[in-house]
Amino acid sequence: MAEDNGAKFDKDTSNSAQAGGYSELTDAVRELVDVMRQGDLEQIEVTQGDLHIFLCARSTTPPPATAPAPVADPAAAASAAPAQPEPQEQPWHQITSPMVGTFYEAPSPGEPSFVRPGDTVEVGQTVAIIEAMKIMNEIVADRPGVIDAVLVENGEAVEFGHPLFRMRPA
Repeated sequence: MAEDNGAKFDKDTSNSAQAGGYSELTDAVRELVDVMRQGDLEQIEVTQGDLHIFLCARSTTPPPATAPAPVADPAAAASAAPAQPEPQEQPWHQITSPMVGTFYEAPSPGEPSFVRPGDTVEVGQTVAIIEAMKIMNEIVADRPGVIDAVLVENGEAVEFGHPLFRMRPA
């Protein structure tokens, strides 16, 4: 009896379904890494449904080569050493393309853009449209904030994970 080994990603816990899902996820991560390299991005964040992927580029700059000064009293050294600063979250967030298509900043030619730099947006507010296979897909803000920059031109082709807007918390 022939068995269907097509890759699928669903709630089925069989090994073949998991292997297909992992393969698709691995391919998606590889695509995101390519987008980061091509766009010279330090990090990228993508959320689709309940899947959240955050990638951060590794620094290629070697750490400075400094020799630590000799310390006579280890207890004094521990109290004198400055505390490592807490890693701070970026003050901005990127809205990225969830698909391959053509970016449009307005509902139709000649109409005003959905958003411009300086506009405050709410969760679920339409910020752009991406046309894919003759279907217009609304792109919505996934968190509240203020649009800091539009990162693509009207009519520009975009790929999955391509940064569209940079925004900061409201």
